[in-house]
Amino acid sequence: MFLKLLAGAAVGSFVFSEYLFKLAFKRVNEVPETSPEKQKYAASYWMFVDWFKHVNKEHWTFSLTGETEQMSAYFIPAKDPLTKKVVVISHGYKGNGETMANFAKLFYDLGFNILLPDDRAHGESAGEYISFGWLDRLDYLQWLNKIIQRVGETAQIVLFGVSMGASTVEMLSGEKLPVQVKCLIADCGYSSINQEMTYLLKQQFHLPKYPFYPLVSTINHHRLGYYLGDVSATEQLEKNQLPIFFIHGEKDSFVPSEMALENFRATTAPKELWIVKDATHAESYWINPQVYQQRIVAFLNKYFYHLNSKGSRNDDKN
Repeated sequence: MFLKLLAGAAVGSFVFSEYLFKLAFKRVNEVPETSPEKQKYAASYWMFVDWFKHVNKEHWTFSLTGETEQMSAYFIPAKDPLTKKVVVISHGYKGNGETMANFAKLFYDLGFNILLPDDRAHGESAGEYISFGWLDRLDYLQWLNKIIQRVGETAQIVLFGVSMGASTVEMLSGEKLPVQVKCLIADCGYSSINQEMTYLLKQQFHLPKYPFYPLVSTINHHRLGYYLGDVSATEQLEKNQLPIFFIHGEKDSFVPSEMALENFRATTAPKELWIVKDATHAESYWINPQVYQQRIVAFLNKYFYHLNSKGSRNDDKN
């Protein structure tokens, strides 16, 4: 009887772990509704989406090795065709490039060219399973090469991301990046999938880490070729050599702000941290867009080059 109960529990654990894997990792074809606390920003959000739909842009693609389907991104040329400034904007979990339209408009007004990729299993890009930034970081190396081909060897690139996108650029920071990449901005990224999934198992399902996390990790290894323990922003940030600005909401209940502190401590590169009072997950921009932009500009002034609040070079005035 005991062995039957044990076997039943093992089968049940595996079945539920497969359910968890599909729930969290399966491709999304529609962007879910935003959380209730951010519904009040809907009118502004759709205004930015409308801007994105009508702004002049180019559709970029490349094919994954061994895949017939393509990865997709949209490139928005800057108002000044001679500028070499580029920002790569990495979207959040179950989002796509379009959902980052407010950030695209922010950087567009600062005079940047903008690249908005759709990550694997999101938007118009290929992929059956979400990799939470781990495989995406390698795709971004290809996007960076395309930017340099398009803008030129003198391109100056900022990496920017929110939520999963923040962790994507953090994980990208540990790779050998082109010299054209100058700094990073990471808004509410998780420290690792190990910690994030363990946290959400407890918060959303009231379940312990074991046996579910190891089983989901094993399923992921079977489907995508790596264990979840490999997916660590903190480990990648230990190799980072570029200035980085960490932003995180004080009241983030999806990716707790303690993870921002872990990521901040992990890198020895020049770094800044802004914990945004009263902000929930990915809400820091929406609470006060003007202050958010001022903080971005202050960081760029210090580590990228001199910008004023309207996006022109301060030294243009000299």
